[in-house]
Amino acid sequence: MVRAFITGFRFRPSLNSLSRLTQPDGSRVDSAAIGQWGEDLAAQWLRRNGRKVLYRNYRAPGGGEVDIVCRHGAMLTFVEVKTRTFEGRERAAMAVNAAKEKLILKGAQAWLRMLDETKEIPRRVDIVEVLLREGELPKVTVIEGALKMRERGRELDW
Repeated sequence: MVRAFITGFRFRPSLNSLSRLTQPDGSRVDSAAIGQWGEDLAAQWLRRNGRKVLYRNYRAPGGGEVDIVCRHGAMLTFVEVKTRTFEGRERAAMAVNAAKEKLILKGAQAWLRMLDETKEIPRRVDIVEVLLREGELPKVTVIEGALKMRERGRELDW
């Protein structure tokens, strides 16, 4: 009985393994590799928690970018992933400044233009924070509707 349960369980090594932030020679893993790992972990977490990932690393013609485009039920979600290797005073989401917000919204607008009847599609922008610490399991936090929160309740015009 236990064996049947174990064989039916899908093990995701990257979500269940300890973070390794140094290479075998002792040098640090570069920030691009850490960012990519964070995006991979975020996509796995989103899938595991009921989201359908539609596209990763969307780059809009004429500018704009979205790390992950996904569906959460009927909601179309544009996700920005922020990965950190330390837990400072500021949340990783605070690294999404006005210029980055503009790029995300431009990317989201470009994606919506590709669809028909976009006014009927509920949508939001989420930020996924991934915290990696040497020797610990990765910590993933999702902030739903994050850009609206950052605008102090004022709805964004997009």
